[in-house]
Amino acid sequence: MDADTKDMESPIEVRKISMQGETEEVREAIELEHKLTLMDAVKLYPKAIMWSMYFSLGVIMLSFDPQLLGNLYAMPAFQKDFGYKFEDGYIISAPWQTGLSMGNPIGQVVGALFAAYPMEWYGRKRTFNVCVVAVAGLVFIQFFARSLKVLLVGELIGGLVLGMFVVIAPAYASEVTPLSMRSVATSYVNLCFVTGQLLGNGVTAATKELDTHWAYSIPFALQWFWVLIIIPGMYFAPESPWWLARQGRFEDAEASLRKLSSKKVNVKAVLAQIIETDRLETQMEAGSTYWDCFRKINWRRTEVAIGVYSTQVLCGIYLINYGTLFFNLAGLDTKQAYNMGIGFLAVGWVSTCLSWWLMAKFGRRPLYNSGLTIMTIIMFLVGILDVIHSSKGAVWAQVVLLLVWNFTFDWSVGPVAYAIFCEVSATRVRSKTIAVATAVQAMIGIVMTVAIPYLINPDQANLQGKLGFFFGGLSLPCLVWCYFRIPEMKDRTYEELDIMFERKVPTREFKKYKI
Repeated sequence: MDADTKDMESPIEVRKISMQGETEEVREAIELEHKLTLMDAVKLYPKAIMWSMYFSLGVIMLSFDPQLLGNLYAMPAFQKDFGYKFEDGYIISAPWQTGLSMGNPIGQVVGALFAAYPMEWYGRKRTFNVCVVAVAGLVFIQFFARSLKVLLVGELIGGLVLGMFVVIAPAYASEVTPLSMRSVATSYVNLCFVTGQLLGNGVTAATKELDTHWAYSIPFALQWFWVLIIIPGMYFAPESPWWLARQGRFEDAEASLRKLSSKKVNVKAVLAQIIETDRLETQMEAGSTYWDCFRKINWRRTEVAIGVYSTQVLCGIYLINYGTLFFNLAGLDTKQAYNMGIGFLAVGWVSTCLSWWLMAKFGRRPLYNSGLTIMTIIMFLVGILDVIHSSKGAVWAQVVLLLVWNFTFDWSVGPVAYAIFCEVSATRVRSKTIAVATAVQAMIGIVMTVAIPYLINPDQANLQGKLGFFFGGLSLPCLVWCYFRIPEMKDRTYEELDIMFERKVPTREFKKYKI
């Protein structure tokens, strides 16, 4: 072969060598992903864990606001300033409770669907930063509100921005952490929800005895605390390497991976895996628009994401959000009601941490289905107790059952849902799949927000514990759906999941399927 021929063929040979090198790097990255234990991941990716937790701080603000509002309905100073005279005290009317409480879920619907656009155009980091600054300004409306109309405006506009955090946090967490850490990082979002609710209960319990506007103004003002914590890290936070790679910014993606991992990690191999997964989804014509979430190639994945997230609402979590008012109306005095509300969320916080070990040990599907089964039985027991007994002892029995329900929710349906909908979505439409699931869940939440005040208030249906029948009944079809539709995705890379969904692997064969 002459020299000219060698020169002509050399670019092809170079390309072959390059492709072989890329293949080896992808193989190395996949093998490392499967070998890593949880503790190995903590040692190799401590900065990724830290930044994942940082981006989840916005979720604490998101959950703090509705929990705060739900508790204010049982606060004497708030009732007096915003409510009307009823029997021996004051009460916020059911229509106004509905209107105010709808601000957050309506905001989540619009905010979640809108969030996917700036997240794709400008990245996760910039979108997060703008949302934090916007929240800092919108808290002023709530803080200075002295009428229900002004407070409603603050809740609605605030909800639009806060609703974006629930899309940003899990999407970012799923894109910066390794396989063995993925369930912990994504379900940490649930811990942030519980933390925000716990703080909302704690703050209102501390200020409930005040007889001035500071009883509710102080809790509103404390939302600025989280803004002040977040601001210092805004400039230093690394962008998602998955987003950078999809923009063709491979050098920036590699630099981001270096910021997220220790020096022992071969970031070139990790980047090669990211590029390969994106290339595979492009070849599968997965697409990256909202419409692509509902196309045949992605619909099964979108359905699972919507189903697991919506079940959180249908099985009864909104009853826990109204826990303080529920206990108060059931017969506990104001102090006992607030204390039980705090106890509920403290138990939930511990239970969420327990879920991390359970997911690593047993996977997603068994935890979700077994937890939902237990919760369904408990709800029916709560309803039965309300029918056959009306004594103080029966009330405390209901409280204990709901405490067990909440504990079960936070090691199963609560945190596991976040792991599932982050893993099940294709990487090119992850933010949009999460947004669609969030919007659907929030719309169901709107229905619950409208219904619960009328079902629970003493001047309306006054169902009290009979709500157990309502949520138990809704849980049954959810349980059937979960059994047939939720696959086991533990220890699967995103590329493996793409292949399995493309091959239409049956739900119950996911765990043992070999590629």
